[in-house]
Amino acid sequence: MTADRPTFTTDFGGQFVLIEPGNFFMGCDSSGATPCESPMREVEISQPYFISQRPLTQAEWVLMMEKNPSKFTSGLEAGLRPVESISWLDSIEYIARLNENGVSEFLGIEGWFRLPSEAEWEYAARAGTSSAWSFTGGDRVLSEHGWHAGNSAAKTQMVGQKAANPWDIFDLHGLVSEWCLDHWHEDYLGAPTDQSPWLDGVISDLRVHRGGSWFHESFSTRSSSRAKSSVTHTSDGLGLRLIWAPI
Repeated sequence: MTADRPTFTTDFGGQFVLIEPGNFFMGCDSSGATPCESPMREVEISQPYFISQRPLTQAEWVLMMEKNPSKFTSGLEAGLRPVESISWLDSIEYIARLNENGVSEFLGIEGWFRLPSEAEWEYAARAGTSSAWSFTGGDRVLSEHGWHAGNSAAKTQMVGQKAANPWDIFDLHGLVSEWCLDHWHEDYLGAPTDQSPWLDGVISDLRVHRGGSWFHESFSTRSSSRAKSSVTHTSDGLGLRLIWAPI
Protein backbone atom coordinates (compact mmCIF):
# COMPACT_ATOMS: atom_id res chain seq x y z
CA MET A 1 0.00 0.00 0.00
CA THR A 2 1.37 3.39 -0.95
CA ALA A 3 0.52 7.04 -0.71
CA ASP A 4 -1.46 6.89 -3.96
CA ARG A 5 -4.27 4.91 -2.28
CA PRO A 6 -7.65 6.66 -2.13
CA THR A 7 -7.80 9.40 0.48
CA PHE A 8 -10.23 12.12 1.53
CA THR A 9 -10.22 15.16 3.80
CA THR A 10 -13.10 16.10 6.09
CA ASP A 11 -14.48 19.61 6.60
CA PHE A 12 -12.59 19.67 9.91
CA GLY A 13 -9.25 18.90 8.30
CA GLY A 14 -8.93 15.20 9.06
CA GLN A 15 -7.18 13.22 6.32
CA PHE A 16 -8.17 9.57 5.84
CA VAL A 17 -6.52 6.79 3.85
CA LEU A 18 -8.03 3.53 2.60
CA ILE A 19 -7.09 0.30 4.36
CA GLU A 20 -7.80 -2.68 2.15
CA PRO A 21 -8.80 -6.17 3.31
CA GLY A 22 -6.18 -8.77 4.11
CA ASN A 23 -4.89 -11.18 6.74
CA PHE A 24 -2.24 -10.63 9.41
CA PHE A 25 -0.89 -12.16 12.60
CA MET A 26 -2.01 -10.14 15.60
CA GLY A 27 -0.15 -10.07 18.89
CA CYS A 28 3.28 -11.28 19.88
CA ASP A 29 4.50 -14.57 21.38
CA SER A 30 8.17 -13.63 21.76
CA SER A 31 9.87 -13.95 25.12
CA GLY A 32 10.06 -10.18 25.46
CA ALA A 33 6.33 -9.57 25.02
CA THR A 34 3.78 -9.26 27.81
CA PRO A 35 1.24 -12.07 28.42
CA CYS A 36 -1.64 -9.86 27.28
CA GLU A 37 -0.22 -9.90 23.73
CA SER A 38 -0.63 -13.65 23.31
CA PRO A 39 -1.51 -16.06 21.95
CA MET A 40 -0.72 -14.74 18.50
CA ARG A 41 -3.48 -15.50 16.02
CA GLU A 42 -4.29 -14.91 12.37
CA VAL A 43 -6.95 -12.25 11.86
CA GLU A 44 -8.93 -11.59 8.70
CA ILE A 45 -9.77 -8.02 7.75
CA SER A 46 -12.64 -8.64 5.36
CA GLN A 47 -14.13 -5.15 5.11
CA PRO A 48 -12.23 -2.08 3.90
CA TYR A 49 -12.12 1.02 6.07
CA PHE A 50 -10.52 4.44 6.08
CA ILE A 51 -8.27 5.47 8.97
CA SER A 52 -7.16 8.94 9.90
CA GLN A 53 -3.56 9.49 8.82
CA ARG A 54 -2.86 11.39 12.05
CA PRO A 55 -4.26 11.47 15.58
CA LEU A 56 -7.17 13.84 16.08
CA THR A 57 -5.82 17.35 16.68
CA GLN A 58 -6.82 19.95 19.22
CA ALA A 59 -8.09 22.15 16.39
CA GLU A 60 -10.40 19.41 15.11
CA TRP A 61 -11.71 18.74 18.61
CA VAL A 62 -12.41 22.41 19.38
CA LEU A 63 -14.24 22.97 16.10
CA MET A 64 -16.75 20.31 17.11
CA MET A 65 -16.79 20.48 20.93
CA GLU A 66 -16.04 24.22 21.43
CA LYS A 67 -13.67 23.49 24.31
CA ASN A 68 -10.22 22.04 24.71
CA PRO A 69 -9.48 19.58 27.52
CA SER A 70 -5.81 19.20 26.55
CA LYS A 71 -2.90 19.96 28.83
CA PHE A 72 -0.44 21.10 26.17
CA THR A 73 -2.14 24.16 24.72
CA SER A 74 0.60 26.77 24.69
CA GLY A 75 2.24 28.05 21.53
CA LEU A 76 1.01 28.87 18.06
CA GLU A 77 1.31 25.21 17.06
CA ALA A 78 -1.04 23.94 19.80
CA GLY A 79 -3.92 23.39 17.39
CA LEU A 80 -1.78 20.89 15.50
CA ARG A 81 -0.88 18.92 18.59
CA PRO A 82 -3.03 15.87 19.30
CA VAL A 83 -6.02 16.38 21.54
CA GLU A 84 -5.41 14.59 24.85
CA SER A 85 -6.85 14.35 28.35
CA ILE A 86 -10.01 12.83 26.86
CA SER A 87 -11.76 9.74 28.18
CA TRP A 88 -13.22 6.90 26.13
CA LEU A 89 -16.66 8.35 26.83
CA ASP A 90 -15.49 11.78 25.61
CA SER A 91 -14.32 10.13 22.39
CA ILE A 92 -17.70 8.48 21.92
CA GLU A 93 -19.45 11.81 22.44
CA TYR A 94 -17.22 13.50 19.86
CA ILE A 95 -17.97 10.76 17.33
CA ALA A 96 -21.70 10.96 18.04
CA ARG A 97 -21.59 14.63 17.13
CA LEU A 98 -19.72 13.84 13.92
CA ASN A 99 -22.47 11.38 13.03
CA GLU A 100 -25.44 13.35 14.33
CA ASN A 101 -26.64 14.25 10.83
CA GLY A 102 -26.67 10.63 9.75
CA VAL A 103 -24.33 9.02 7.27
CA SER A 104 -21.61 11.06 5.63
CA GLU A 105 -20.37 10.70 2.07
CA PHE A 106 -16.81 10.75 0.78
CA LEU A 107 -15.52 9.58 -2.60
CA GLY A 108 -19.12 8.80 -3.54
CA ILE A 109 -19.43 6.30 -0.66
CA GLU A 110 -21.63 6.55 2.43
CA GLY A 111 -20.31 5.69 5.88
CA TRP A 112 -19.92 6.45 9.59
CA PHE A 113 -17.16 7.65 11.87
CA ARG A 114 -16.15 5.46 14.82
CA LEU A 115 -13.20 4.29 16.88
CA PRO A 116 -11.12 1.44 15.48
CA SER A 117 -11.37 -2.07 16.77
CA GLU A 118 -8.14 -3.29 18.29
CA ALA A 119 -7.61 -5.56 15.27
CA GLU A 120 -8.14 -2.70 12.82
CA TRP A 121 -5.70 -0.54 14.76
CA GLU A 122 -2.92 -3.14 14.79
CA TYR A 123 -3.48 -4.08 11.14
CA ALA A 124 -3.06 -0.44 10.12
CA ALA A 125 -0.10 0.04 12.46
CA ARG A 126 1.77 -3.01 11.18
CA ALA A 127 1.11 -2.03 7.55
CA GLY A 128 2.13 -5.45 6.26
CA THR A 129 5.12 -5.83 8.58
CA SER A 130 5.76 -8.52 11.17
CA SER A 131 8.52 -6.75 13.12
CA ALA A 132 8.11 -5.17 16.55
CA TRP A 133 7.54 -1.79 14.92
CA SER A 134 6.42 -0.92 11.38
CA PHE A 135 10.04 -0.23 10.41
CA THR A 136 13.36 -2.05 10.54
CA GLY A 137 16.18 -1.17 12.87
CA GLY A 138 14.34 -1.60 16.16
CA ASP A 139 14.20 0.95 18.95
CA ARG A 140 17.54 2.48 17.97
CA VAL A 141 15.75 4.26 15.10
CA LEU A 142 12.43 4.78 16.89
CA SER A 143 13.01 8.53 17.17
CA GLU A 144 12.79 8.80 13.40
CA HIS A 145 9.26 7.39 13.52
CA GLY A 146 7.63 8.51 16.76
CA TRP A 147 7.61 10.62 19.91
CA HIS A 148 8.44 8.79 23.13
CA ALA A 149 10.05 9.40 26.53
CA GLY A 150 13.49 9.69 24.98
CA ASN A 151 12.80 12.49 22.50
CA SER A 152 9.51 14.24 23.30
CA ALA A 153 10.88 16.94 25.63
CA ALA A 154 8.21 15.87 28.16
CA LYS A 155 5.22 17.04 26.12
CA THR A 156 3.22 16.30 23.01
CA GLN A 157 4.43 17.56 19.66
CA MET A 158 2.67 18.49 16.43
CA VAL A 159 1.18 15.55 14.58
CA GLY A 160 2.72 14.24 11.37
CA GLN A 161 6.34 15.33 11.95
CA LYS A 162 7.89 11.87 12.04
CA ALA A 163 8.17 9.32 9.23
CA ALA A 164 4.96 7.63 8.16
CA ASN A 165 4.56 3.87 8.22
CA PRO A 166 4.49 1.93 4.91
CA TRP A 167 0.79 2.70 4.49
CA ASP A 168 1.31 6.46 4.89
CA ILE A 169 -0.05 6.70 8.46
CA PHE A 170 1.70 8.87 11.05
CA ASP A 171 2.29 8.78 14.81
CA LEU A 172 1.26 5.20 15.52
CA HIS A 173 4.35 4.60 17.68
CA GLY A 174 4.09 7.04 20.58
CA LEU A 175 2.82 10.65 20.82
CA VAL A 176 -0.57 9.72 22.31
CA SER A 177 -2.06 6.32 23.04
CA GLU A 178 -5.28 5.88 21.07
CA TRP A 179 -8.62 4.56 22.30
CA CYS A 180 -10.14 1.46 20.68
CA LEU A 181 -13.66 0.03 20.84
CA ASP A 182 -12.71 -3.21 22.58
CA HIS A 183 -13.22 -4.20 26.18
CA TRP A 184 -9.98 -5.14 27.91
CA HIS A 185 -9.15 -8.84 28.15
CA GLU A 186 -6.06 -10.14 29.92
CA ASP A 187 -4.96 -12.18 26.88
CA TYR A 188 -6.20 -13.21 23.43
CA LEU A 189 -7.70 -16.58 24.40
CA GLY A 190 -11.08 -16.64 22.67
CA ALA A 191 -10.52 -13.37 20.82
CA PRO A 192 -12.25 -12.78 17.47
CA THR A 193 -10.38 -13.78 14.35
CA ASP A 194 -12.02 -11.02 12.32
CA GLN A 195 -11.90 -7.23 12.58
CA SER A 196 -14.82 -6.88 14.96
CA PRO A 197 -14.19 -5.40 18.42
CA TRP A 198 -14.05 -7.89 21.29
CA LEU A 199 -16.97 -6.85 23.47
CA ASP A 200 -18.09 -10.05 25.20
CA GLY A 201 -16.76 -12.23 27.97
CA VAL A 202 -16.06 -9.49 30.54
CA ILE A 203 -17.99 -7.25 32.89
CA SER A 204 -15.78 -4.21 33.19
CA ASP A 205 -15.50 -0.56 32.27
CA LEU A 206 -11.94 -1.05 31.00
CA ARG A 207 -11.24 -0.34 27.33
CA VAL A 208 -8.14 -0.85 25.22
CA HIS A 209 -5.85 1.88 24.00
CA ARG A 210 -2.88 1.39 21.69
CA GLY A 211 0.42 2.84 20.53
CA GLY A 212 2.04 4.24 23.66
CA SER A 213 2.61 7.94 24.21
CA TRP A 214 5.13 10.74 24.57
CA PHE A 215 6.01 9.62 28.13
CA HIS A 216 6.39 5.88 27.40
CA GLU A 217 9.60 4.00 26.84
CA SER A 218 10.14 2.28 23.50
CA PHE A 219 8.70 -1.08 24.61
CA SER A 220 5.21 0.39 24.95
CA THR A 221 5.21 1.85 21.43
CA ARG A 222 5.51 -1.49 19.61
CA SER A 223 2.78 -2.49 17.13
CA SER A 224 1.48 -5.26 19.40
CA SER A 225 1.74 -3.41 22.72
CA ARG A 226 -1.56 -3.04 24.60
CA ALA A 227 -2.83 -0.95 27.50
CA LYS A 228 -6.09 -0.42 29.35
CA SER A 229 -7.97 2.33 31.16
CA SER A 230 -11.42 2.97 32.58
CA VAL A 231 -13.90 4.61 30.21
CA THR A 232 -13.81 7.72 32.43
CA HIS A 233 -10.02 7.90 32.76
CA THR A 234 -8.17 10.85 31.25
CA SER A 235 -4.45 11.38 30.73
CA ASP A 236 -2.26 13.84 28.88
CA GLY A 237 -0.98 10.82 26.97
CA LEU A 238 -4.40 9.57 25.82
CA GLY A 239 -6.07 10.65 22.56
CA LEU A 240 -7.83 9.09 19.60
CA ARG A 241 -7.64 8.28 15.93
CA LEU A 242 -10.80 7.94 13.86
CA ILE A 243 -12.08 5.30 11.49
CA TRP A 244 -14.55 6.04 8.74
CA ALA A 245 -16.27 2.83 7.71
CA PRO A 246 -18.40 2.46 4.56
CA ILE A 247 -21.90 1.05 5.06
